[in-house]
Amino acid sequence: MEKPSSVAPSDDATALARAAAEAMWSTDRASQALGMQILEVAPGLARISMKIRPDMTNGHGMCHGGYMFLLADSAFAFACNSHNQKMVAAGAEIHFLAPAQEGDTLTAEGREQHRAGRSGLYDVRVTDQIGRTVALFRGKSAAISGAVIPGTDPAPSKASS
Repeated sequence: MEKPSSVAPSDDATALARAAAEAMWSTDRASQALGMQILEVAPGLARISMKIRPDMTNGHGMCHGGYMFLLADSAFAFACNSHNQKMVAAGAEIHFLAPAQEGDTLTAEGREQHRAGRSGLYDVRVTDQIGRTVALFRGKSAAISGAVIPGTDPAPSKASS
């Protein structure tokens, strides 16, 4: 439930990414309600953490996969919107590799793999507090009209790898 870090940006693109994250965070009630914290935002990158509460566990006492997906999807969203172009998910998949338990703190790191035109491809690794990978997520983004930060123009899309 914290705002993105207000560490001094190192360049204009990083400042834009952080400003876009702040604009999104201000209305992201789902991520806020789950206690997520934005740890880092940069162009094409976002790291978000969330502690697994008792109400996030399934009938086996493990973290429900939907919560892992939601955490990964939030990291994906902040990474793909970091260029100030409004982006939404066009598709996503997740692979659960290990269980997470109540009390674990999960961190999702989303990284841009490719961005060109009106779409992008992002990979998200979800790890627990000891660095064990618990899930891998891949999301495809699609641009919609408008900028994330009201009253500004989106950054132009450039092919990235």
